Amino acid sequence: MKLSLKLFAIFVIAALTLAPGQVARAQDWFRAGTGLGDTNKPRVAVANFGPRADTAKPHADLFTQVVRDDLQFSGILEFVSPSMYPTTMPTVPSELRNLDWTNAPANSNMVAFGNVVENPTEVAIQAWLYDVRNPSAQAVVGKIYRGTPSDTQVRKFAHQFADEIISKLSGGLPSVAGTQIAFVSMRSGAKEIWTMDYDGANQHPLTSLHSISLTPRWSPDASRIAFTCYAKPVGPQICMYSMDSGKVVSFPRFPGSNSAPAWSPDGSQVIFSSSMQGNGNPELYVTDANGGHPKRLTFSNAVSTSPAWNPKTGQSIVYVGDRGGVPKLYLTSADGTDTAELDVPDKGYLVDPAWAPNGQLLAFSWRRPTGNYDIYVMDVATRQIVEITRDAGRNERPSWAPDGRHIVFESTRGGSRQIWVMLADGSQAHQLTTAGHNESPNWSPR
Repeated sequence: MKLSLKLFAIFVIAALTLAPGQVARAQDWFRAGTGLGDTNKPRVAVANFGPRADTAKPHADLFTQVVRDDLQFSGILEFVSPSMYPTTMPTVPSELRNLDWTNAPANSNMVAFGNVVENPTEVAIQAWLYDVRNPSAQAVVGKIYRGTPSDTQVRKFAHQFADEIISKLSGGLPSVAGTQIAFVSMRSGAKEIWTMDYDGANQHPLTSLHSISLTPRWSPDASRIAFTCYAKPVGPQICMYSMDSGKVVSFPRFPGSNSAPAWSPDGSQVIFSSSMQGNGNPELYVTDANGGHPKRLTFSNAVSTSPAWNPKTGQSIVYVGDRGGVPKLYLTSADGTDTAELDVPDKGYLVDPAWAPNGQLLAFSWRRPTGNYDIYVMDVATRQIVEITRDAGRNERPSWAPDGRHIVFESTRGGSRQIWVMLADGSQAHQLTTAGHNESPNWSPR
């Protein structure tokens, strides 16, 4: 059956079929509900990009592999294995032989291909995507990328090309190939804020405070990262790192313990947990983006922490509270009124809430009485729940990608605490970090 380029827009979990409050593992119905299990996905092949000279071969191979990895992990298409490709690879449109790709075993709908030219000062990459089921059509994507001949630049171009393809095939939905993940790493000897590309490449530290840094959170425009820092002698405070200036910038110090910052959807406010008024129990406070005009939001006389602002509506906030004696999730309006517990059908600890970009779904970590910490997703309106990890180490601190199709989290499934990423239905989980101890990932919004 011929696929149209006007493919469905994918929204994670359009409908869950469980009864309210019921918990299930991620099955076929869940994959279909996310759009990640749809059987009508286009089959896309990526031919080997041809080097115009031997000196260009390493970067041609790198570009090819990064594009393949990005598309295979996109969740919106079926990637055709290179073992099924014809022996002759096109490097320009005139060399594309459609039947070689539409016939078995490739059975492709789309083919990406191109070439790489390189000299000591510049690399130039021509890249195309063609619909081989429609020979008379123009290129779906046609790009020329030029820049410095470095691995970093070639990887960036590959991510950009993959993003172009994903955007075309998803009807313009966001892609993640060019995004970053902030996280906490101890590999330098202290807990510092690090970042990496979404696929684990280019891992490097941002801070060098030689103390304890925790809970990084990107601002909506990805220009700043708010985080918890331990400043002597005052204890935990909210710190701010500027991506533009490449350094920690000024943010007010408040009395007491201050931690777990999060941003309003428009970036104008920061919410965090604080005991600044000296009542002993940290409550939620809201300030402007520069830390001014602090206002108390919760009055629970218990610990309130880990707030997460609904990114779609800006009208509600989920946080962790222990007013019942154990950590649970609470939903409140942005002004702190109309607070309600987000009920689950079993006891245990509920922590680490994270909204999906659509503002309807909430990922969180739940330690059930007889089980481990695992990642769950709730439809907040109906309270329906699905489990997306199960009994493979401790799985905590989920964070959604801006496309709503991927989740990054920390896990001990490999022994040590590391950063992992998966599709939103729990499939294709793979490890991003290996060196040292790594935790608390947060996916950039762009």
